[in-house]
Amino acid sequence: MPSIQLVIFDMAGTTVADEHEVEACFAEAATQTGLTVSAERVLAMQGMSKRTVFDILWRDQLAHPTADTTRYVEKSYQQFTEILEEHYRTQSVNPTEGCLETFAFLHEQGIRIALTTGFYRKVTDIILGRLGWLEGLNEHYLGTTETTIQASIASDEVEQGRPQPFMIQEVMRRLGVTDLRAVVNIGDTPVDLQSARAAGVGHNLGLTNGTHFRAQLTPHPHHQLLNSLLELPEYIRSA
Repeated sequence: MPSIQLVIFDMAGTTVADEHEVEACFAEAATQTGLTVSAERVLAMQGMSKRTVFDILWRDQLAHPTADTTRYVEKSYQQFTEILEEHYRTQSVNPTEGCLETFAFLHEQGIRIALTTGFYRKVTDIILGRLGWLEGLNEHYLGTTETTIQASIASDEVEQGRPQPFMIQEVMRRLGVTDLRAVVNIGDTPVDLQSARAAGVGHNLGLTNGTHFRAQLTPHPHHQLLNSLLELPEYIRSA
């Protein structure tokens, strides 16, 4: 097994603290636009492109899989973006437990750091900016060995978001990493694990202190489940 060259992290719940705020913003937008959905259903689709989630939920509510949901989806999605952007502009934004320590370890080891997310670029930039992680990235959201992260990909920058593998593949393409066996992908949702499986990365890791518990992640494909990012350096040392 080759040494690790790249670790790809999810954002909300993995590297960015999330006490279910995103779900709350989503639920508020759904309620305001007439979409009925349970908290459990929203949680199950956490990590996916939010526009895709609205499309799935509106098709379910309209009980017609071929219905034209465009106007319903757009209304809900626009409401959601307004609520979400206001939240991240005005509320505290913090890294998760062990995130900064793990980033520091990866820098010491010369391992590149990338972030992928189910968010769209505008809100991704708001979050990265609040954390100081945008500093030094170029117009393609690529950094250097001196920047906090070396790449950022949002779900609206690829053909499809999770559970498809396209964000992982795009990160690898932009950073010039070709060996899947040298790539770690880590996230806190089922679709993070499904996306990593679809991409075929050598290390598909789940995080159990984010938006999903161990029991919720266990049924999904993974190589190992970590209790926090503080366990990632030891995993990498032994990989």
